[in-house]
Amino acid sequence: MTTSSMQSLFRLDYGGKMERAIERMLAAFEENKFDTGRYPRRWLAIKLLEGDADILSRVQSMQGGAQIIALAQQNAEHLKSMLGDEVDLLTADRRYGYINGIVRQSLQRPLMDRITLTDRIDDIVTHKWLGLPFFFMIMYVIFRLVIDVSAPFLDWTDAVINGPIAHLFSFILNLITAPAWIHSLVIDGIVAGVGGVLVFVPGLLILYFFLALLEDSGYMSRAAFVMDRFMRVVGLHGKSFIPMILGFGCAVPAIYATRTIASRRDRVLTALLVPLMSCSARLPVYVVFGLAFFGARAGTVIWAMYALGIIVAMLAGMVFTRTILKPDASSAFVLELPPYRQPALKSVLIHMWENTREFVRKAGTTILFASLVMWLLLNMPWGVTNQRDSYFGKVSGMIAPVFAPLGFGNWQTSGALVTGFMAKEIVVSTMSQVYLSGEDAVTSEPLTFGEEMTGTGKGFITASIDSGKILLSILPGVDLIPADEAADDTALSHALQGQFTPLSAMSMLVFVLLYVPCAATLGAIKHEFGTSWAVISAVYQTSVAWIVALIVYQGGMLLGFG
Repeated sequence: MTTSSMQSLFRLDYGGKMERAIERMLAAFEENKFDTGRYPRRWLAIKLLEGDADILSRVQSMQGGAQIIALAQQNAEHLKSMLGDEVDLLTADRRYGYINGIVRQSLQRPLMDRITLTDRIDDIVTHKWLGLPFFFMIMYVIFRLVIDVSAPFLDWTDAVINGPIAHLFSFILNLITAPAWIHSLVIDGIVAGVGGVLVFVPGLLILYFFLALLEDSGYMSRAAFVMDRFMRVVGLHGKSFIPMILGFGCAVPAIYATRTIASRRDRVLTALLVPLMSCSARLPVYVVFGLAFFGARAGTVIWAMYALGIIVAMLAGMVFTRTILKPDASSAFVLELPPYRQPALKSVLIHMWENTREFVRKAGTTILFASLVMWLLLNMPWGVTNQRDSYFGKVSGMIAPVFAPLGFGNWQTSGALVTGFMAKEIVVSTMSQVYLSGEDAVTSEPLTFGEEMTGTGKGFITASIDSGKILLSILPGVDLIPADEAADDTALSHALQGQFTPLSAMSMLVFVLLYVPCAATLGAIKHEFGTSWAVISAVYQTSVAWIVALIVYQGGMLLGFG
């Protein structure tokens, strides 16, 4: 093997935030058709981010160079604000860390008397037998916090959207004497659709906050190390687990993160498994069904969905490894385990805000568009009085028998699952429009503007106090929550209780977890690996989802859980 070919196989992973900045630079090269000349594209992107004076002067003289340099400086400043250091220092730290990892694996040094705090912690979190249970325990605690601590704010957000916001829109429409169909479009379409998804923003804020804490503290590298042995069962190594961790946020950047894996076979297999991780778009579905049917056990049920995704991914990987993606030559897994650091609050908050902002942006674009289309389909032919007779109801009714053996063979749920192909959040948006359309939430006795604002402020204070009590109650011996106190259901959760049983709700959650990836994820797979792999991903996941949901529902019925 030549030196150049060896270099093309080697790619140092600079960490999640840095890698995302590099990907943005590479995408800018493509979008602007920037000719990098004799410079390797990734190397040039890194040098531009580092602010290398010689490279900057050379790129400045190239066509379109000024625009590329401006983008590089913008990304470099962003990285500095999040990570607290210059990019050239950050990249040097990762390179020396990689070298140190190779040296530690290649040389045997005499035992030293000094054992650091990092070593003591790693004795537990990277232990041969304790490491994996510790990882799942950490994830369990996080998802319990996401549900329990965010529940009061979720109730408050639901009350604000279906109360003051809906009342405000209704007041404006009445003031301008808008026709009935405009009133229905705004209240039953936009407010119910987009608002039904925005209700879950508090939970996402908390989820991204804790994931950022794990990443900045240094634990994420330990998670990849611990999972290495588990991943090798399916012919992969721990580096493939890093994109899977990113998949808990969104599968699209996780697919592109597979570029850090040298072997194409490993990249393809990782990309086929990433969509099985529960992305943030699925969380609203989990929460609304969890609150409706599982009460205090909602956090455990949601954690089980995340764990089930990992388990199914491992099983699917074993099948692919033994069939169409047989492993090639084994590659070594070298990973720097950085010392534990106290997470920088500014970096954590930026990470939390950026990811949640992307979710809200999608609600303002994709979900808004889908809500408008859904309202139109639910009201066509024009003047239809029964949604079951609308175009949406008729098409959904034709699909419904496919889901009948899974326990949710009604047209409303079938239609929501179909629209979920565009984005998984739209499952909740569609259900909000179908089940909450025509609710009397906005026709209750009107309040004055002052009363609305006072009630909203008091509700936020109450939610903050309740969340604080729940958080403190996690401590041993502290119980600030009365045993008979339960979180209120959202309007959609209450509506679903008349349509599902706990068993059919569990089957529904399993299907949503496993079925076809969203359009954006399939687009990323197609862009990276071709149309055939995107089709394989869609077909195998939908088939697995149907089979597993069937086992859950029919098995539960046989055991008397129906």
